Amino acid sequence: MMRERQKLDAEITAVRKLQGELDDAKGLIDLAAAENDAAMVADGEASIVALLKEVDALKLQSMLSGEADGNDTYLEIHAGAGGTESQDWAEMLLRMYTRWAEKRGFKVDYLEESEGEAAGIKSATILVKGENAYGWLKTEAGVHRLVRISPFDANARRHTSFSSVTVYPVIDQTITVDVDEKDVRIDVYRSSGAGGQHVNKTESAVRITHLPTNIVVSSQTQRSQFQNRAICWEMLRSRLYEIELKKKQDETGAFVGEKSDIGWGHQIRSYVLQPYQMVKDLRTGIESRLPQDVLDGDLDPFMAAALAAALGGKKTEAVEDLE
Repeated sequence: MMRERQKLDAEITAVRKLQGELDDAKGLIDLAAAENDAAMVADGEASIVALLKEVDALKLQSMLSGEADGNDTYLEIHAGAGGTESQDWAEMLLRMYTRWAEKRGFKVDYLEESEGEAAGIKSATILVKGENAYGWLKTEAGVHRLVRISPFDANARRHTSFSSVTVYPVIDQTITVDVDEKDVRIDVYRSSGAGGQHVNKTESAVRITHLPTNIVVSSQTQRSQFQNRAICWEMLRSRLYEIELKKKQDETGAFVGEKSDIGWGHQIRSYVLQPYQMVKDLRTGIESRLPQDVLDGDLDPFMAAALAAALGGKKTEAVEDLE
């Protein structure tokens, strides 16, 4: 209740602040007009233009009104078929989302990472902590396609790689998800990763498989098996809760990214680095001619457009401004 109160208080305060600043700007313009002060009129008009941008930002924020949008979130990345190429692409995606989170001031915890044979990663799971983390990142769920000249091909040929992203919210104490222990299989194994006295010496890593849904979650970052097991149980409950959220969204016709095979015909976004440079979201049609900026975490235009599309609405001025 306190969290909900703080959220509502912040929204009301923001609107009142905008109203006050608008009144001040209008008063300044009226005074300047009476005194024939063109410079002061220009200052007042500039203030109103700045306020319009703040209003559009609030419009974007209002789209994050889903049941779990305000929660922290788990994000999983899995490399598709293609060996080293796809594994390197998966690591690029991990860096992209980490950079996006850092730009927003979010905290990122690494829960699991499986390294590739030659380069990149086979899979990784991170926990992103921040206001509306799930609300923003849920739009990224799906298959991502990369086209580039392969740095691993001695003949410098163009390759296409696929990796998938799965996003599900952290559930709090107000949400109860019951899981029958008979429906799960728990495996323990040795942690993998670089260095340390603990890594690779004890079977502290934990993997839990939910048999009815074939959901697999794992954690290896904590030093004790008990801690990793607790994290896995939380992740599993969150995954099951996300499935229920998806059912509700399907009933309303909303989309926030599709789960499907990691390959041709299933991607939500294409990142083309050769023979031309462009990133295009296939759900919304949003494009960027600056793929390096996107790979450095400039994802807000894509997320905003996907949120608007999920709500069945048109682009807001803020979405157009971001584009």
